[in-house]
Amino acid sequence: MIILASASPRRKELLKLIFEDFKVEPANIDETVRKSIELEQYPEYLALKKSRYIAEKHPVDDVVIGSDTGVFIDGTMLGKPENKEQAREMLKLLSGKTHKVITGCSVFYKGQNISFSEVTEVEFYHLTDSEIEEYIATGEPMDKAGAYGIQGKGALLIKRIKGDYYNVVGLPVGALKQKLKLFV
Repeated sequence: MIILASASPRRKELLKLIFEDFKVEPANIDETVRKSIELEQYPEYLALKKSRYIAEKHPVDDVVIGSDTGVFIDGTMLGKPENKEQAREMLKLLSGKTHKVITGCSVFYKGQNISFSEVTEVEFYHLTDSEIEEYIATGEPMDKAGAYGIQGKGALLIKRIKGDYYNVVGLPVGALKQKLKLFV
């Protein structure tokens, strides 16, 4: 059985590009990261924690896939905004700049693990205050790291990307498929 250790509806849709049949089992874990982990390694570390947590509950011949995505700019990691003010601050920080989206993935199968990170650079247009307010009014920023979704109206904020589009959505399906070849 294939198990996705994530509650993300976007990851669920993307995993359908690789597998027709799989189970979704969110990993409700403590997402605290050890201080010894480098900031840009957080997504891979959390993906590993999620996949390990779910893998320990299932037979070893199940394939468990965990994933976590972070938005990184100016030495900080942007998570999901807690309110509109936080979304506004994040979007102002991203405006006119290039940032990194890093998705960590971790796969457990038959007692073995492969974990990796995929990095995509995203450049935003310079955004006016009214453009930011219009985007926040859609409600789209509230459940997404960095307060935007490239697959929705957030696409209007983006000047260019360098790397995997699907990585920015939340699951680097091409890289994941290549890694899965080692197992499945």
